[in-house]
Amino acid sequence: MNNNNSSPIHVFLTGATGTMGLATLRTLTASDHDFRITLLARPSWRNRRILRPWRRDPRVSIVWGDLRNADDVKKGVEGADFVLHIGGSVSPKADYNPQQTLITNIKAMHNIIDAVKARPDADKVGVVYIGSVAQYGPCNAPMHWGRAGDPLQPARMDAYALSKVIAERTLAESGLRKWVSLRQTGILSEALLYNGTDPIAFHVPVNGVLEWATVEDSARLMHQVCMPWVPESFWRRFYNIGGGEEYRLSNYEFESKLMKALHCPAPEKIFDARWFATDNFHGMWYEDSDDLEEILHFRHNVPVDEYFAQMSARLPAYFRLAKICPAFLIKWGMRWVAGRNHLAPLYWRRHQKDATCRERIEAHFGGIEAWNAAPDWDGLDLTPPSKIPMRRYHGYDESKPESELDMRDMDKVAEFHGGRCLSLFMTPGDLYSPLRWADADGNEFAASPATVLLGGHWTPMNF
Repeated sequence: MNNNNSSPIHVFLTGATGTMGLATLRTLTASDHDFRITLLARPSWRNRRILRPWRRDPRVSIVWGDLRNADDVKKGVEGADFVLHIGGSVSPKADYNPQQTLITNIKAMHNIIDAVKARPDADKVGVVYIGSVAQYGPCNAPMHWGRAGDPLQPARMDAYALSKVIAERTLAESGLRKWVSLRQTGILSEALLYNGTDPIAFHVPVNGVLEWATVEDSARLMHQVCMPWVPESFWRRFYNIGGGEEYRLSNYEFESKLMKALHCPAPEKIFDARWFATDNFHGMWYEDSDDLEEILHFRHNVPVDEYFAQMSARLPAYFRLAKICPAFLIKWGMRWVAGRNHLAPLYWRRHQKDATCRERIEAHFGGIEAWNAAPDWDGLDLTPPSKIPMRRYHGYDESKPESELDMRDMDKVAEFHGGRCLSLFMTPGDLYSPLRWADADGNEFAASPATVLLGGHWTPMNF
């Protein structure tokens, strides 16, 4: 492994043609450190076009293949000091292909683990997994704050979140010695300004919250995690990626800033508040996102309004035509988006006799009666929720040093989850040797204390 800045740092990067992956590739190739980068990308016309600037870069090697193919992944892992696993199926594509999302994201993790384990120096390879805030599921006020270790409860019908939970658990229980899961939040980038025609946007409750992270900070995080000064204590943990206090916005605040950046009228003028779901969507402010910043120092701390202004300034000139477009015409277009296909709320309303549409209405609105009774803008309280964290209890005394945690703590955690710890002994402080557990229904499973206590996992989820 590399112990000084003069030695090349070999990185295997997945997802290099996506928003965060591409920003990471640009950051690594612009670094003062000597990076050697292997990319895995599907051989599509789009991906070849995106990666064209690096085709002749001697520091970059491209494996044209698929994350689901074990041989392709093995080629990428070969010789790598770090695996930056950013790739996979993400929203909104993931929402249209739920079964494929589950297969892709879970199979990719198995392939990476197998490829790393096949190496004689497997214990030295750093595997960095990008998880998601979606793993926590809905977190409505007043419980709109969260931290690593909170129970993982993906939203109903959210195959993407389920795939991330299963893949993360697979990594944590893999036996690898140098892994970390970084749960990403919403990424602020110019791509957001071009994605206004997908009805997934209406799954987001107006009075929900999210702590955003810029794409530049996210890429810098991937750079920093490869540095030789990262402490050993960083690894085999779960962290939340967020931009900190400045980037903790209510969804209404975010929508208002986004519309301003697009030169559009305020949300009240171009949306009906009742088009937006009221539940069953992830989003929280991270109580512990500063923990990652204190270790890796990746934030540039650009004020959020300044960041939106920068994004707006880079838009093509034709976006400014929105200033002269009547609000009712924009609202007509947004109404079309809100009902354009089977993932759109107004489509569910039109087809509410269909069982799947009724299920979605129940999940996202609490039923058709609750939806009909929902207020429009004049009846909504748009005051941002409390900035004081409300912490979830994890079932044990967290003030106790991790080195002293023992079977009594495991019994308490199991009881908190409604189950039992079946193991009779653990070495105090050993958080990584698997124990036997049983859930409330008597289903038995194995999991390390770290996976349960630090990661918030419990009964293994399946699909």
